[in-house]
Amino acid sequence: MSTEAILHSNVGTSHDVHGDHHEHHHHHETFITKYVFSQDHKMISKQFLITGMVWALIGGFMSVLFRLQLGFPDTAFPWLDDLLGKFWAEKGHITPAGYYALVTTHGTVLVFFVLTAGLSGTFANFLIPLQIGARDMASPFMNMLSYWFFLAASIVMLSSVFVETGPFSGGWTAYPPLSALGDASPGSRSGMDMWLIAMALFVVSSLLGGLNYIATVLNMRTKGMSMTRLPLTIWALFFTAVLGVLSFPVLLSGFILLIFDRNFGTSFYLSDVFINGVGALPNEGGSAILFQHLFWFLGHPEVYIILLPAMGMVSEILSINSRKPIFGYMAMVASLFAICSLAFLVWAHHMFVTGLNPFLGSIFVLLTLLIALPSSIKVFNWLTTLWRGNIRFTPAMMFAIGFVSMFISGGLTGIWVGNSALDIHLHDTYFVIAHFHIVMGVASMFGMFAGVYHWFPKMYGRHLNNTLGYIHFWATMVGAYLIFWPMHYEGLAGMPRRYYDYSIWESFKQFAELNKFISTVAIIVFAVQFLFLINFFFSIWKGRKVTEKNPWGATTLEWTTPINPGHGNWEGEIPEVHRWAYDYGKDGKDFISQTTPIGEDESQH
Repeated sequence: MSTEAILHSNVGTSHDVHGDHHEHHHHHETFITKYVFSQDHKMISKQFLITGMVWALIGGFMSVLFRLQLGFPDTAFPWLDDLLGKFWAEKGHITPAGYYALVTTHGTVLVFFVLTAGLSGTFANFLIPLQIGARDMASPFMNMLSYWFFLAASIVMLSSVFVETGPFSGGWTAYPPLSALGDASPGSRSGMDMWLIAMALFVVSSLLGGLNYIATVLNMRTKGMSMTRLPLTIWALFFTAVLGVLSFPVLLSGFILLIFDRNFGTSFYLSDVFINGVGALPNEGGSAILFQHLFWFLGHPEVYIILLPAMGMVSEILSINSRKPIFGYMAMVASLFAICSLAFLVWAHHMFVTGLNPFLGSIFVLLTLLIALPSSIKVFNWLTTLWRGNIRFTPAMMFAIGFVSMFISGGLTGIWVGNSALDIHLHDTYFVIAHFHIVMGVASMFGMFAGVYHWFPKMYGRHLNNTLGYIHFWATMVGAYLIFWPMHYEGLAGMPRRYYDYSIWESFKQFAELNKFISTVAIIVFAVQFLFLINFFFSIWKGRKVTEKNPWGATTLEWTTPINPGHGNWEGEIPEVHRWAYDYGKDGKDFISQTTPIGEDESQH
């Protein structure tokens, strides 16, 4: 008997035991154990999703507020005073301190709390056990803790908004000395301490989740589910977890050193700092550049921690709705591995203007351009999957195609900023904002929307409204391009980011009308997202009921469970897997489920 077979038989046994356990206990669930302190991976994924949606609203609203300042610097909005209070708004204008606090919190919230926790937390939790054929995660308790640490981080971060001196306002990257000295700005006082505590709790949440995902994928696969039969979604979520587990501790160490510098008189990041009215500080020997190295060592893998889950889900959705096998399965897995490896070797391209040795800079340019190769393999394979496919334009499919479009157009500008000679001119301009919002922000959001539209029937046993889905897609797609494409032009003209008012600069007055246009579109796009929210929450209770187990005609295991799966996913035995996840349009059949044994006369794929 082969080792693999023994492993699988053991896995099968552990599943059966697990199944019995559930038989005994799932009848006694109270409201608290089912919805609050739930250990069911499906409920935890919904907790992550809805918390992420709340944060997306808060972060999106913040961007609307600071876009009002950027687009209409001379216009007073009296309602801002009533809504926000003195710290944030004065005489109908966002205050400078309020503006920088909004920009910082918007960045932190969207990058970490929405696109990291909201995306991975939702879909890794929901899909990993269902698609690999497991009753639950390797450690349901640790999974629950992961959500509660995330919620604690959310509460601390939100509380910092209500501190008298305001939340941290030194940018989401938190560079010292602004972040290391309480006297640097009002936002660097207690708001910064709360920011650090929130981020430390967030890192703990990410590590608990990541270790759990890795353990589950490696140890809990059902009989027959070899690694090469895994759907690409699982591969992507697995590599995301690996990236997180290897890079988040580095960020945590950077934050701990920052806490020491702020509160215990150390000098990791401080050296030769002069403060107006105080004079020279006693700190010597530290370097603010050290923080940048520690931050970006996480910061660039973080881009892929956000992007990879979206890539996996898009691969799955494109294949299902093209009614074709995914093109180049092994190449897709290999490119995920290559992205995962190279992500750790490119961080210093964020630091070309810090005085980095030009020779070292050229190595990072090479590595940065190298990471474009696996990305372009993915794009090629997505396009060839679509090529001559029998395409069904569901809302999920529209968002998946939108993701590919955003990834291509935003990725191409990355080649520009990855070149150190060009980056000297483009760094910290609106060109960089345009690049990373399109390739990372909007593209990942599109992946997330695609995932929600596609797996909503499995999550809630009901369908979303398609018409609202199409309106949501087109308004968001067109709006995102109208917001971020013009920013490339502003950036090429040298317009710097994070400035409060551009109207006082002679060279940037020419963009006043363009900024007005961008702000107007941003407000419209934000308003359109409420259509999605209405559709989402209405459909949970009132949407069209799902009448068949497999509404999309998909091959993967999650569609073999009951329409509303209980805790334990499958009633009775877990199905055995006999083939890979992409048998679409084979031998005259529309699709063949992974649980169908391979026939004697069946052709090879």
